[in-house]
Amino acid sequence: MARDVTALQERLAALTSWHHDWSGLRVAVYGLGVTGFSVADTLAELGAEVLVVASKADEERAMLLEVIGAELLEEPDLSAAPERLVEFDPELIVVSPGFHWDHPLLLWAAERGIQVWGDIELAWRLRDKVGDPADWICVTGTNGKTTTVQLTATMLLAGGSRVAPCGNIGVPVLDAIRDPQGFDVLVVELSSYQLHWVNRNAGGELQPYSAACLNIADDHLDWHGSLEAYIAAKAKVYQNTEVACVYNRADANTLRMVEQADVIDGARAIGFGLDVPGPSDFGIVDGILCDRAFLDDRMHSAIELTTLDELREAGLAAPHVVANILAASALARSYGVPPQVIRDVLTAFRLDAHRIELVRVEAGISWVDDSKATNPHAADASLKAYPSVVWVVGGLLKGVDIDELVRSHVSRLRGAVLIGVDRAALRAAFERHAPGLPVVEAEADETEGVMPTAVRLASGIAREGDTVLLAPAAASMDQFADYAERGRLFQEAVNEFLGGEADDDQSASRPGSD
Repeated sequence: MARDVTALQERLAALTSWHHDWSGLRVAVYGLGVTGFSVADTLAELGAEVLVVASKADEERAMLLEVIGAELLEEPDLSAAPERLVEFDPELIVVSPGFHWDHPLLLWAAERGIQVWGDIELAWRLRDKVGDPADWICVTGTNGKTTTVQLTATMLLAGGSRVAPCGNIGVPVLDAIRDPQGFDVLVVELSSYQLHWVNRNAGGELQPYSAACLNIADDHLDWHGSLEAYIAAKAKVYQNTEVACVYNRADANTLRMVEQADVIDGARAIGFGLDVPGPSDFGIVDGILCDRAFLDDRMHSAIELTTLDELREAGLAAPHVVANILAASALARSYGVPPQVIRDVLTAFRLDAHRIELVRVEAGISWVDDSKATNPHAADASLKAYPSVVWVVGGLLKGVDIDELVRSHVSRLRGAVLIGVDRAALRAAFERHAPGLPVVEAEADETEGVMPTAVRLASGIAREGDTVLLAPAAASMDQFADYAERGRLFQEAVNEFLGGEADDDQSASRPGSD
């Protein structure tokens, strides 16, 4: 049946509200993870015809699809468009973040001229379901996104706003915009996968209240194809920003993104960094974290937010954590949160599990779980927090170069324990830059055996004053379900190996406490 392409494009462009007519729209949803199900559930509630296409379907979600009136097409081989998808003839495709941009089903859609949206675009169009739409504060970057989102949301909540952290942090944005209580502001963590799909279609252009890109380093190059494409995706976070574009003064890429962004008139560039801040910046002066952006006389004065000593007491003084705190403070201040509220939040805030988490101190050796360091940039920040390290490293390297990370930290390494499948590049890097360094490998076929072996080997290398640091610089799915399982098994192995009770006073081994 011939399709009136112009009429369909006009209809899709006009669908910018929950209260518009979505009924009967044929939508194929690619993927049935947390995001994919939230998309299908939302569209079914709107009255659209929904076909979910997945290579594998969780049994519970598959049953729920039947309940909500969506159809499931489970097809292990998606190297070509299945017959049922072709027959369904979708007018729109909404893709989950895990689908690679050149997946055969997306190439098929492009050939047929079918619009492709991500869950973020769909949520932006539907954000007015519950009263006035919430403002969106958007956060991206290679590392530190989740911590910054949590900090920002906590500061906003303490400042009196109804707020929800959502997006790549684990709660789909579509769930947040459908919450019946409604919110004043959403703090949205955005991955490069999600940003790849935004601002592509008329009517769905994201317009953040404030936005931040925390940093850029090689990551997910296997997905994007090049560092340039990865940076281009991340840069979309600043497009159409209304109030504040928060960038990292130590990362020239983020500054260029802001300089090149097409923003709403009046939006300001707000830099953050660990050095002395200029006007319109956040930074540090004599151990004091300062705001020189959101005050009347920013040319000659600054507002104190907290001190490094206070952050040290809370276990938040590692340099990369301090940078996240400054970025979150800038975002919160852009929304009017008072400085004293920020200080109070930082006094009580604690990092999530598996983020430079001190597990034990025994015989003068600290054992630290930073399993969340899933790429070289994150591992670099973690390694910099400790003077002498036995490094537990390895996993899925995701196409990134590990050589420079090894070279730059040789001077602080006591030794290394290799885990994971991508070991050849690690071996070569250590042989090239540290031929005399003890480097051992945790050979284990089963997930349960990896960490006990790694811990035993690390113990044989570590000396008093050292930190045994799990900072893998790699993804975890080769041997573990996710980074959390990797970290949990490391902690269990440490406690089982050391036995007995942990030392009473472990605070001295927190990063940044020296």
